[in-house]
Amino acid sequence: MLFTEIAYASEGAGEAGGGIANTLGSVYPNPATIWPTIVAFLVLFFLLYKFAFPLIIKMLDERADKIRDSLEKAEQTKIDAELLLEDYKKQMAEARGEAAKVIEQGRKVAETMKEEIVAKANEEAAAIVAKAHEAMEAERKAAAAELQGQIAGLSVAVAGKLIGEKLSEADHTKLIEQYLAEVGGLNDN
Repeated sequence: MLFTEIAYASEGAGEAGGGIANTLGSVYPNPATIWPTIVAFLVLFFLLYKFAFPLIIKMLDERADKIRDSLEKAEQTKIDAELLLEDYKKQMAEARGEAAKVIEQGRKVAETMKEEIVAKANEEAAAIVAKAHEAMEAERKAAAAELQGQIAGLSVAVAGKLIGEKLSEADHTKLIEQYLAEVGGLNDN
């Protein structure tokens, strides 16, 4: 708003008859005030150069040093992070290798256990089969002995009928033993 008032004021001065000199006077500096302005500027520049600029430059240098240190620390941190990442990757690879070894070892143990269980089962099966064979052999022998006894009884009865007389107990026993010896001799062949 202030700027528009200045523009209107300069227009009003031009219309009032001041002409171009009045209008240019507001744009060009007055020669009577230019030398004190230059002297004031030089004094101010000298004071700034002597007192303010060294402090400003020192502050800017300190800030540049801090920024440089921060960048160096950031670079070092980046390098450390990359080293840690590489170390982490190595540890992960080692852990994977160890896990693979553990898994393989577990597989081998399981395979060994499986083989032991199968071998034990085969041994037990063989033992059961052997016991079954023994039981069958014992049953066969028992059946053969029973059959021999029945055959002997029948033989004595048939022999008694054929001979027509009754045998005494002693003759009967003697005849059975003789028959069993003959039948036993046949079984051995």
